[in-house]
Amino acid sequence: MLGPSGHQDTYARDNLPPIEEWPEIRLDGFQYPEWMNAGVELTDRMVERGFGDHTALIGNGRQRTYKELTDWTNRIARALTEDYGVRPGNRILIRSANNPAMVACWLAATKAGAVVVNTMPMLRAGELAKIIDKAQVTLALCDTRLMDELIAAAKESDTLTQVIGFDGTANHDAELDRAALNKPVKFEAIKTGRDDVALLGFTSGSTGVPKATMHFHRDILIIADAYAREVLNVRPDDVFVGSPPLAFTFGLGGLAVFPLRFGASAALLENASPPKLIEIIETHKATICFTAPTAYRAMLSAMDSGADLSSLRIAVSAGETLPGPVFDEWMRKTGTPILDGIGGTEMLHIFISNRLNDFRASSTGKPLMGYQAMVVDDDLNEVPRGTPGHLVVRGPIGCRYLADDRQKNFVRGGWNVTGDTFVEDVDGYFHFAARSDDMIVSGGYNIAGPEVEAALLKHEAVQECAVIGVPDEDRGMIVEAHVVLVAGSDPCDAMAKLLQEHVKAVIAPYKYPRSVIFTDTLPKTESGKIQRFRLKQALSA
Repeated sequence: MLGPSGHQDTYARDNLPPIEEWPEIRLDGFQYPEWMNAGVELTDRMVERGFGDHTALIGNGRQRTYKELTDWTNRIARALTEDYGVRPGNRILIRSANNPAMVACWLAATKAGAVVVNTMPMLRAGELAKIIDKAQVTLALCDTRLMDELIAAAKESDTLTQVIGFDGTANHDAELDRAALNKPVKFEAIKTGRDDVALLGFTSGSTGVPKATMHFHRDILIIADAYAREVLNVRPDDVFVGSPPLAFTFGLGGLAVFPLRFGASAALLENASPPKLIEIIETHKATICFTAPTAYRAMLSAMDSGADLSSLRIAVSAGETLPGPVFDEWMRKTGTPILDGIGGTEMLHIFISNRLNDFRASSTGKPLMGYQAMVVDDDLNEVPRGTPGHLVVRGPIGCRYLADDRQKNFVRGGWNVTGDTFVEDVDGYFHFAARSDDMIVSGGYNIAGPEVEAALLKHEAVQECAVIGVPDEDRGMIVEAHVVLVAGSDPCDAMAKLLQEHVKAVIAPYKYPRSVIFTDTLPKTESGKIQRFRLKQALSA
C-alpha cells in the first residue's frame, strides 16, 4: 500500500500504525507521481509555471515573489543539509508566530526531506518537551524572539541536539539566516516518496497527552486540490488572510498551502486580532479570510463604522460553531455566505463544507469531492436522517497516529470517528450538535480540561479542582475552573486572578480558565472520582 521512501532516518515510517488499523483511503481523483516533494511543488514548480514575479508572501513590512521564496527556501535547505547535517526523515521542530520566515523554514525543511513539526509560540517548555520526546526531534528552528522556552525544553531532551535561531522580523540577522545567505539559490531537493511522512500535526486530545498525526507529501497537495480548488476556486489574484496559527493544520492549509498551490498571495500577521485583521484586509484588498466567528462579529461592527471589507469574496469559518445570527447578518451585509466547515488535525484539513452556491444556514454543509461521511450509532450503523449520532468520515486522507494506541479509538471499521455528534438532514446537509468528548473548544482552540487542572494543582493554594467548558456568546465556550482551596486561603477575586496568571505561566496562555468558581467540595463518586458531568448539569438547572 505504501510507495517507495527516500528517508534515511526511518523513524516516522517505522512508527506508522499497522495497515490493518488504518482507515480506508480513497485516492480516486488524487493521483501524484511516485516521487514528489511538497515543498518543491509549492515553490520551484510555481516558478516553472510562470508565477515567478507574482507575490507569494506578505508580512513584516515586505512582499516576496515566488522566485524570491524559491531562492530563500533553497538556501535554507542547503544550510540544513550542508551545515547542520539534516538527513531525510529527521524530525525538525519549528517554533514561530505567523510570519514569512516560518513558512520559508517549513518549506525548506520539507525540501530537505525532513519531517516537520510546527509549534505555536504560546507553548511552554513542558509542553514542548512532550512534543520533542514523542517525535524524537533532533533539530529545532526557532524565531530568536522565542528561544527561552525551547532552550529550556532542549536541556531535558535526549534527542534534540541543535536549536538554531532564525530572524522572524525580515532583517535576516540570525544564525540560520547568515548560514543561508552564503548558499547558492539552486538546490536539488531530496528525493522523497509521495507516501513519505512530511508533517507531524500534534493534537492534545481530551487527556492532554499529545498525539502526533502523520501526513504524507501527497496529503499536503490533496487538501489544496480538494477543498481549495472545489470550494474556494482559488485564483492567482486572490490574497489570503486569517487568524489561525500556521502551527495548526487549519492555518497551514489556509495561509500557506492553499495560496501557494495556485499562485495566489498570503498576508501573514503575527498578531491577528480582529482590528489587525480588518486593517490588513483593507490595506491589501484581501479576498479570502480564514478566522473564527468571534472575528466575523467584530468585522460586522467595523462595517457599521465605515470599514471597507468589500474586497472579501470568501469568508471561511471553522474552529467553533458559527452562530446563526452572525451568518444571517453577514449575508445581509455582503450578499455572500460565511462558509462554515469541519475538519480536524487527523484529517489534515476541512472535509465537510458549505459552498458559495450550495449552503444552508446553521449547517456545516456536505462532504468534499472524494470524501464520504455518515452519522452512525455506537455500532457504526447509519442512523435515520434527523437523528443525532457520531460523525464518521473517509476519503483520500485519514488518521495515522505516531505510535499511539488511540489509533484504534479514532479508526473503526475503516472509518475515521471524529468525536463529534452531528445530525444529517433529509437533504444531505450535516449539522453540528456537540463534541462527543470533554474537549473544550474556545475561540477556535482545542483545550483539554485535564491539562488545565494539572496546571492549577501546581499552585500551593489549590487543594483540588475540576475544569469544564461552559457556553459563551463570543468564544463558543470558555474554560471554567471549579476550585477547592487549601485551608487558610481566601476565595476572592484577587485569588482568582492569581490562579489565572499562574496557569498562563505554566501552559499556553489561551488555555487559562476565564471563569474561576470557588467551592467547598466537588461532586464525586463513592470511589472518589470527580463527576464533572454534574458540574455541567448544574449550568442548566
